[in-house]
Amino acid sequence: MARPEKEALVKEIQEKFEKSKSVILVDYRGLNVAEVTELRKKMREAGTEYKVLKNTMTSRAAKAANIEGLDDLLVGPIALAFSYDDHTSAAKVLSAFAKDNKKMQLIGGVLDGKIIDAAGVKALSELPSREVLLGKIAGMLQAPMRGMATVLSGPLRNFVYAIEAVRKQQAVE
Repeated sequence: MARPEKEALVKEIQEKFEKSKSVILVDYRGLNVAEVTELRKKMREAGTEYKVLKNTMTSRAAKAANIEGLDDLLVGPIALAFSYDDHTSAAKVLSAFAKDNKKMQLIGGVLDGKIIDAAGVKALSELPSREVLLGKIAGMLQAPMRGMATVLSGPLRNFVYAIEAVRKQQAVE
């Protein structure tokens, strides 16, 4: 590859690092073509991009994107999964795939510019989706208001019960 082509590739990878919310690194050795094709399909469905890139180019691009410490993870054949919309989507797909295909190994990743290890990727994959987290927050915000409404309506409800009891007592007499 000629020098300008290499520089263009490094620039492209740098832009992917800067644009992505998370990048997951995997060792894909041992996977056959059918398994890699299946993985790429699942990655596309999750809105992530799966690329096999040269370690030297990836290292240069990471340094250009101000990501330090990635060189320790770039050993052997590595594939990268770039997640642009969601922090967890690539980690979820790759963790599930690695569970089914023991040949693939999670290496680590980059989360908001910080290096995480394989355990961090596993923890990231176990987080609930953004929608679930937003639903939980909405529920937590709504709970005090619902409680206050219940407390404030208590005296009125008791008054109505008292009037109803008086009405029933007068109807019996």
